[in-house]
Amino acid sequence: MKILAVCGFGVGSSMVLKMTLDRVFKQLGIDAEVENTDLTSAKGSSPDAIFTSKEIAKDLEGATKSPVYGITKYMDQEEVKKSVVAFLENYK
Repeated sequence: MKILAVCGFGVGSSMVLKMTLDRVFKQLGIDAEVENTDLTSAKGSSPDAIFTSKEIAKDLEGATKSPVYGITKYMDQEEVKKSVVAFLENYK
């Protein structure tokens, strides 16, 4: 499965979120390809899910067919894990 971690420029905070997502998917025993990218690129892609800040999530919803999950604290594994589990429950 392909997952995107998104921030405004695709460099700083999305890399932090990517690293947390990598740890969470590994902890759950799920093989996922997690990439970090910028907002504009994310709008033109169709990953299985997009994880980003709650502010950017509002911009992405409706601009992509992929489910979008807003995260408040990128380094909080428990918060990220809850969003990943919510995604996995709806993943087909």
